[in-house]
Amino acid sequence: MATGLVVANSLLSSPHPLFKSAQKRPLQPISSISHLHSSKPKKPTNPAFLKAPSFHSDYCRIRVLARTSLGETDASADEPLPLVGEDSAAFNLGTQSIVSWVYFTVILGVVLYVLDVAWIDNSTGFGKAFIDAVSSLSDSPEIVMLTLILIFATIHSGLACFRNMGEKLLGKRAYRVLFAGVSLPLAVSTVVYFINHRYDGVQLWQLQNAPGVHQLVWLSNFISFFFLYPSTFNLLEVAAVDKPKMHLWETGIMRITRHPQMVGQVIWCLAHTIWIGNSVALAASIGLIGHHLFGVWNGDRRLAMQHGEAFEVVKKRTSIIPFAAILDGRQKLPNDYYREFIRLPYLTITALTLGAYFLHPVMQAASFRLHW
Repeated sequence: MATGLVVANSLLSSPHPLFKSAQKRPLQPISSISHLHSSKPKKPTNPAFLKAPSFHSDYCRIRVLARTSLGETDASADEPLPLVGEDSAAFNLGTQSIVSWVYFTVILGVVLYVLDVAWIDNSTGFGKAFIDAVSSLSDSPEIVMLTLILIFATIHSGLACFRNMGEKLLGKRAYRVLFAGVSLPLAVSTVVYFINHRYDGVQLWQLQNAPGVHQLVWLSNFISFFFLYPSTFNLLEVAAVDKPKMHLWETGIMRITRHPQMVGQVIWCLAHTIWIGNSVALAASIGLIGHHLFGVWNGDRRLAMQHGEAFEVVKKRTSIIPFAAILDGRQKLPNDYYREFIRLPYLTITALTLGAYFLHPVMQAASFRLHW
């Protein structure tokens, strides 16, 4: 904070090199009238005089940091301040590389094939053995469900915590492959077990036939996926085709909440727990929400380490609780805010969410065949 104030103060108090000579130059008297009618006007000795100062954009950025360091909020401005973070879900078709997307398709196919052979297929994979080992710990499906979530959360968040160290040792792409290669099988096991055992345990309530419940649950699930997947805007980074980065997103869903994945998971869990209404669904929701609450703390910590003062600016403009920063005036929405959602990534999420809903019977049948 002190650094931002010192730099900002130096820009405000020190004259730009462009104007130094102008400050010390004395006024020259006009020696004669003929001087005014000179046929050859003098050219400026410094061509830079005709150019706009180049420090404007940097000055604006430093001014934003300085204002935030002083405790000023965006509520004092009539218009939203310039972005410090990145424009989320921005997708320019003209800048896309066909070769990169071919690589992505090939990598995706290879990953799914290896996942099936090494983990999902009961005749060749280790998935069933893993589920059997965890199930042997307790006869309670609630305990097994919580244990599976705990294992996944420990590995997933643990690898995220050591990302900086791991990337230095292995490289960004290699570490992403390790991260996905370990996390993906554990996630599949947890999801399949939940699907197969979601109606086990003790029935706590039954609201499936209540008027309006189905519509409420469906709408809640649909909305939850717009929050759940903001970090997959760049699929080429997810597949390590592009070098993975730790992005500081600031627009779109981030204006509503700084941690949309946590909010989406809470909405998804509440909807499914209301619909299923038993102890297994409740245990799964407790485990998943607990994992994502830890992710809120860990995510802020990692972003602060990576982006420093820029993250502090974004943090002051946003909130963890949805709409809180908007309601108290810290987040100023642009007049065309809706345009930040009319983008290909959000349209893709819409299509995939609808597809997943209609493919529920297929997913359930595939899970039942595994006998996990």
